[in-house]
Amino acid sequence: MTTSQALLVDCDTGVDDALALLYLALSPDVDLRAVTTVGGNTDARQAAVNTLQVLELVGRTDIPVAPGADRTLRGSLPHYATHVHGDNGIGNVRLPSPAASPVTVDAVDLIIETARQAEGELSLLATAPLTNLALALRREPRLPEMIRHVTVMGGAVHHPGNITPLAEANIGNDPEAAALVLEAGWDLTIVPLDVTMRENLTTATQRDLLAHGSAASVFAARVLDVYFDFHEEVALPYRGSACHDPLAAAIAVGHVTPLLAPRLHVGVETGDGPARGALVADTRGMYLSYPERADANARVVLETDGRFPERLVERIRTGGSAAA
Repeated sequence: MTTSQALLVDCDTGVDDALALLYLALSPDVDLRAVTTVGGNTDARQAAVNTLQVLELVGRTDIPVAPGADRTLRGSLPHYATHVHGDNGIGNVRLPSPAASPVTVDAVDLIIETARQAEGELSLLATAPLTNLALALRREPRLPEMIRHVTVMGGAVHHPGNITPLAEANIGNDPEAAALVLEAGWDLTIVPLDVTMRENLTTATQRDLLAHGSAASVFAARVLDVYFDFHEEVALPYRGSACHDPLAAAIAVGHVTPLLAPRLHVGVETGDGPARGALVADTRGMYLSYPERADANARVVLETDGRFPERLVERIRTGGSAAA
C-alpha cells in the first residue's frame, strides 16, 4: 500500500507552476494539503486565482489556497514575468472564474497551521520567491523542526541566471528571503537551472497533451504557447521550454531520483552589486570521494536523466478524464 506524502506548495502560479500543480494534484500518492502564493511570475492574488482555476480543472476544490506576500523583505515589488508567462500568468489562457475562494488566513499563517497539523510529516515545495517561507520562519522559529523536508526550485550553480547573468528569478527576486531559508537548518534540496534547463518540453509534448482531450491536458497544451514563444526567442534553439517547477515537484515527492545531487554549502549574494541574487555553491571536490563538508546545508540537484517531460505528460493524460 502506497503512503500519501503530505505536501504544501508555495508558488507564484505561472505556466510551469500550473503544470506542477496538475502533476501533484493528479498523483495518487501525494496528499496536497495546501497551496500558498507569493508575488513573482504575477502578483500573489492573481497567482491564487490561477491556482484555484487550475485545481478546479481536476476537481480539487478541497485544497485551501492563500495569497501571501506581494513585496520582498526589503519592501520592493518583484519583477513580474508577464513577458514569460502572459498577462494573467497562465499563458493568457482564460479559464472560468473559480467556484472556490482563497481562505481567510494569509499564506504565512496557513504554512504554520498546516505544519502544526502534520508536524514531522509535512514537506514544503517552493517554486517561487521565498518571501512567504522567510516570513513564516520569522513568525514561527520552530518551523524547521516541524517540517520533514523542503525543496526549492531556484538558483543556478554553473548555468547562467535568467534575470541577470548570475541570478535566477526565484532567488534573485528576494535574495534576503532566500538567505534566511538557506540558513534555517532544515532538510533542504535545491533544484537549480542546471537541471531544469536540460529537461525540456517540446512541440511533441504539446501535441501529446492536446490529443488526449481532457480539460487538464488541453489547458496544459494551450498554456505552453506563450511560454514556448519566450524560450524560443531567448533560451532554446528550437520551439520548446524548460521544465522548471514540474521537475522540482517530482523530485520533492520522490518520483525522480537525481543522478547527481551532492550536499554542498550554499549561500546567496545579498549585496547590491552585479552578483546580487546569485546562488553561491562550493562544488569543489564534489566528484571525488572526499568526506561531506561539515557546513553543508543543502542537497543540490545537478543531473537528472532528462526523461521527466514524458512522465509529466503521462501523469496529466492518465490522471485527467479524456473527452468523450
